[in-house]
Amino acid sequence: MNEDAIVLIFFVFCGGMLAQWVAWWFKLPAIVLLFSLGLLLGPGLELLHPSDLIGPMFHVLVSLAVALIVFEGGLALDFRQWQSAGEGVLRLTLVALPINWGLGASAAHYVGGLSWGPSCLFGAIIVVTGPTVVLPLLRHAKLRPRVAAFLRWEAIVNDPVGAILATLVLEILLMKPDEGSSAFFTALLPHLVVSSVVAIGLGVAGGWGVKQLFIHDLMPEPLKMPLLLTLAMTVYALGTLFMDGAGLMASTVFGMALANMRVPGLGELQRMKESLVVLIVSLLFILLTADLQRVVLQRLSWSILALTCAVIFVVRPLGIYLATLGSALSWRERVFVGWIAPRGIVAAAVAGVAGIRLSEAGFESAQLVMPAVFAVIGSTMLLHGFSLRPLARRLRLTLSDVPALAIVGANPWSRDLAQAVFRAGTPVTLVDTAARPLIPARRAGVPVLRAEMLSEAGAESLEERPADYLIATTPDAIYNGMVCAHLAPHFGRARVYQVSPGVARLDEYRGLSRDARGKVFGLPEWNFTLLETLYQEGWRFQALEVTMATLDAFLQARGDRLDFITLRPGAGISIHSAEDSAGTPPSAGDVVISLVPPRAPDAAAEAQPVKAIETAGSDAPAV
Repeated sequence: MNEDAIVLIFFVFCGGMLAQWVAWWFKLPAIVLLFSLGLLLGPGLELLHPSDLIGPMFHVLVSLAVALIVFEGGLALDFRQWQSAGEGVLRLTLVALPINWGLGASAAHYVGGLSWGPSCLFGAIIVVTGPTVVLPLLRHAKLRPRVAAFLRWEAIVNDPVGAILATLVLEILLMKPDEGSSAFFTALLPHLVVSSVVAIGLGVAGGWGVKQLFIHDLMPEPLKMPLLLTLAMTVYALGTLFMDGAGLMASTVFGMALANMRVPGLGELQRMKESLVVLIVSLLFILLTADLQRVVLQRLSWSILALTCAVIFVVRPLGIYLATLGSALSWRERVFVGWIAPRGIVAAAVAGVAGIRLSEAGFESAQLVMPAVFAVIGSTMLLHGFSLRPLARRLRLTLSDVPALAIVGANPWSRDLAQAVFRAGTPVTLVDTAARPLIPARRAGVPVLRAEMLSEAGAESLEERPADYLIATTPDAIYNGMVCAHLAPHFGRARVYQVSPGVARLDEYRGLSRDARGKVFGLPEWNFTLLETLYQEGWRFQALEVTMATLDAFLQARGDRLDFITLRPGAGISIHSAEDSAGTPPSAGDVVISLVPPRAPDAAAEAQPVKAIETAGSDAPAV
């Protein structure tokens, strides 16, 4: 194999995964690290030049990868979200887009010094807020559902629309002078309408076909995932044959059709596609930024810097302000959406092709389109990537600023556990399928949720609550395992726990499969029957604060109580499990949630129970 190809594979795959892991570990926006790594390997050290190495197929492969990304994004566009976010979504996709186009073109001409033709093209390109950037940021931001829906829908819907708009502007600019305006109405506009109809038809037909194959058991399980990926790329290719940008629309509509036609078995496949998209996004950002030529960066000037500032600080906020006048959006939501608008891969790809075509046609300042667009992409990635979470917290648009806990199953001892965690100041939600078991907890101020966690509605309702860890505490060990297995992709398999089903049922070979259950809550012998019996005998959960003065006595009295959870201020939640390696023992300042007997020994009692602490959202009603 060619040595350059080996270097490419090593740096792109290993570097991409390393950047994703570092971003997760240090809670940084992964997109920024990927973009920086590509700049370092490409224009910086000149180790990678993907287009030279791969050849003409490079941009084709990039386009297919983008099609898969917008397809996966379309799967997240459920029309049921319109109940709470419909007006805002319409304003961001239909009203804000033309306003931002006009303002962006004006800024490019009057601030950036571009001629009107390239300015109109620049304005069309920057209306796109790419899902390749927005979706990874949303996964880690813990935004309130309505705000997250605004940004998600805008990014995914505007992506193909912006690409089509840029293509249309480019075709108009490249029209021959003798063709006149009649060519627009007789050729371009009908072509646009036909291409859009074809793209929508391809997406809907593909979704309908997949549903028929799945519900009639005409497709074996191993072929379902390859089928979806193949169809996503096929509808993209067919749509692109009609018009550049129509392929992205077809892929997006295909994903939306599958999401809203309720195709059975799609949930499991979607999780695999999400993992695939994470890999694709990592590769694309490194490859595209590494492919930048130094000459493009050398064209950066003070006028382009001024244009970038105008786009970020004036064009986007003003466009969103005008588009949301008289809407039901709160001022916090308008400020947040007006600031957060990172551009991504589609903008980069369109700028690269369109800028070259305008330059070849002799348009003055056309060579500045690409550096101007990449300046906006890089700046928005850095500014919006690092500011999204802090700004959302400042505007109170996040679900919770600290790790939170969900407890599924309301019974006497689990209600007592929820109240102890709540009194310690940690957000907690108690969940049950019936209303009656939730009443005592609700009266005590603990947020509750009435829902079936194995249903789509239940899982979506829980996503709207602050929850980073889950404990299933019902008497049914099988149900607890199903809940943990169902919600593990959302929380992470290491963050779902269930009451022990009993020592015998934890056998690695004959017992409950680890893939079909959560981690054991506490020790294997601490099953539901034991906890229920201890509670009836007067044992109660307490939040015990450990201080320097009581630390030694607290550690020596471990055998006189059952320790389940350690709350570490500023470090999160540590749930005790026999299936974890030896955890870090409590230290001064920690709060331990323990089940203590009616008369705790003096050594354990030296750790004073924490007083009740009011928590935001304590008055949340049952749903």
